[in-house]
Parts: sequence; structure tokens; C-alpha cells
Amino acid sequence: MSKTALYIDCCIRGNASRTRTLADAFFSALPGEYQVTRLDLTREDLRPLAGRFFEEREALLARHELDHPRFRYAHQLAQADLVVIAAPFWDLSFPALLKLYIENVSVEGITFGADAQGLHGLCRAEACVFLTTRGGSYGPGYEMEQGSRYLEALQKFFGFQSYTCVAAEGLDEEGANPSVLLNAACRQAYELAARL
Repeated sequence: MSKTALYIDCCIRGNASRTRTLADAFFSALPGEYQVTRLDLTREDLRPLAGRFFEEREALLARHELDHPRFRYAHQLAQADLVVIAAPFWDLSFPALLKLYIENVSVEGITFGADAQGLHGLCRAEACVFLTTRGGSYGPGYEMEQGSRYLEALQKFFGFQSYTCVAAEGLDEEGANPSVLLNAACRQAYELAARL
């Protein structure tokens, strides 16, 4: 039985992106049972929730019109068995384009629900994987790294069963060997995908 993998590509440098190299390594090892859908955020018409665009969305939600094409990204995310996000470290987190996507898929009744017990995720993905590259070193627990922290919280909000971050760090630090560091992270990503 095939599974669906949603590849959310926020590698804004395109083919020159080191994060794209990391993602390529991951997907080269992903078992064939996964059917991969790549969503290149640089090619999507993502808009911020503001003004008339926001008001139209609120009106649709008030009428419970969750099947409206406006919510296609949210449905796609909710139905994926695996979610893979590739984005570089950017201004302490990740590019704004990814945040725009997250705003558009955060839809009550599709990706999350709310009741008397609080918020709960409605997405069915068994795993969420974040692939990222960082010029400096911002390891686990470092307070100025907000990208992975944010996505780990989002994993709970959307209901993904697990969260893993694979990061190539210190690529631009003085004396670093970026090829060696990136290759090590690529091996980690490859091995993670092969286990899924």
C-alpha cells in the first residue's frame, strides 16, 4: 500500500541551495512505497493573511466551507503520511515564505481542532522531518535558533506523530570544511529516510 510524502520545499536559493542538497540526499533513500508531492513554495501564490484576503478566509470559515479551494494546502498537509520541510536557517528561524505557508495551512477543522480540552492536531502524518543548513552553530537548546523549535511545537499542534531535525551546521564558520559538514548531514538524512 502506497503512502504519501509531502515535500515542502522552501530552498529559496534554488539549485544553489545547500539545503536542497540535504533534501536530495533524504529523498534518494526514501522507500519506494512513498509517492512524493513536492510543493516548491517559491512557485506558489502564497499571500499573508491581511486585508481582504484575510476577511474572505474568515467568511469561509464562519460558513464552514472547508472544501473551498482556498484550503487546498491545508487538506494536502492533513492527508500526508509523511511531511518533509526543507528550509535554510534565516534570521534566527527560516524564510518568511515558510511562515506564510504555515499561516495558510493552520485551519481549524482541517489541520487542527479545538474543544473544551484544548487544541489537538488533525493531521495524520506519522513523521515530520525538518532539513536545514546553518552557517553558524546553533545546536539543540541554543536560544537563538528558533526555526526547529517552532516546527517542533507545530508538530504537536498539527498532530504529527514524531518530529526530527537534520541540520548541517557551522558551514560558514572560519576554518570549517563545509563539504565535510554537509556530507555528514546528508548521510544522516539518507539513513533517516531509509528507516521510514
